Amino acid sequence: MADGTVHGKADEKFAAVREQFEKNLSSGADIGASFCVTKDGETIIDLWGGHADPEKTRPWEKDTIVNVYSTTKTMTALTALYLADKGLIDFDAPVAEYWPEFAANGKKNVKVSHLMSHSAGLPGWTEPTDKDMLYDWDLATSLLAAQAPMWEPGTAPGYHALSQGYLVGEVIRRASGRTVGTVFREDIAGPLDADFHIGLPASEDARVADLQPPPVPAGGMSFTSDIKKAAFSNPAIDVMETRTRDWRGAEIPAAGGTGNARSVAQIHTVLANGGASGGKRFLSEAGCRKALECQVEGTDLVLDMPVRFGMGFGLSGAMSPALHEEAMFWGGYGGSIVLIDMAARTTIAYAMNRMEGTTTGDMRAIELAAATWQALAAT
Repeated sequence: MADGTVHGKADEKFAAVREQFEKNLSSGADIGASFCVTKDGETIIDLWGGHADPEKTRPWEKDTIVNVYSTTKTMTALTALYLADKGLIDFDAPVAEYWPEFAANGKKNVKVSHLMSHSAGLPGWTEPTDKDMLYDWDLATSLLAAQAPMWEPGTAPGYHALSQGYLVGEVIRRASGRTVGTVFREDIAGPLDADFHIGLPASEDARVADLQPPPVPAGGMSFTSDIKKAAFSNPAIDVMETRTRDWRGAEIPAAGGTGNARSVAQIHTVLANGGASGGKRFLSEAGCRKALECQVEGTDLVLDMPVRFGMGFGLSGAMSPALHEEAMFWGGYGGSIVLIDMAARTTIAYAMNRMEGTTTGDMRAIELAAATWQALAAT
């Protein structure tokens, strides 16, 4: 049995949320985890507990952080939305306006919005590569710039699992003169005093929880198309790599972010609250609502499920029936997730270290979110 002790705050009306969180820990569904909810910019639930390692030698503390895989994409999207609101990025412009080399191989008309919405036809690298490429920004981006699209850009979604961060990140770098991790730290996370990092300093390594990889399907992982192979197996995703300094320190803006539910929820109060948080204004309300504009929908060529993508986020639809047209979300490999509701001015975030074999959230987060929604509806 895991340690079911739960720390943090959730007042009496959220007793069912605390009970569900405690149940996840005591049942072993979670090893260690964090869950946070904000409303109108105020934190109303902030829970953590369990252990920071599968061997259960370290407690999950208030300041424990963990790699959240693709929940990082929402931080990169927010950074792009922020720069677009300042007039430095035009989502309707060709990528090549910022990054001339990108025009190669038939990509001169690919728009920045196609990168943001997983519809650029570049779900991964087609030239054989290995994990070291992920730590070489110039190599990763130059390979993508030289590559031909795997389908006609803008016509269909196909999840850009790792490549999206380098694509959007390079536009951010060209447009602002700073790396995505730097803009995010200096202009968003720093002013909010939020403990989320795209490129973690070595000084913070001791606080990082170790991920436990998800169960491997019988017969191993198999990918049925070149598109899926590019997205998920070139290079192959190795969870144990997240325990290395190379991974933690690199800017891998689609998958390498390190934080906890508190920092994820806190940062997205910017979008949930019309662009302002902590007494500071980051974006205009119109700049925030840009994220809700559907760019592409249909059966995703990588995920094999119906999706609707806005500007960097998943929107309400068949894969997210609990959401409405003013809400959006994304999740990370293993189970982390963030839900942002602009109408209710709420954010809900979950981060954990026991991974399930999912890329879009699982029942642990959904049950916690459902208990939260039920409690909010009753007040």
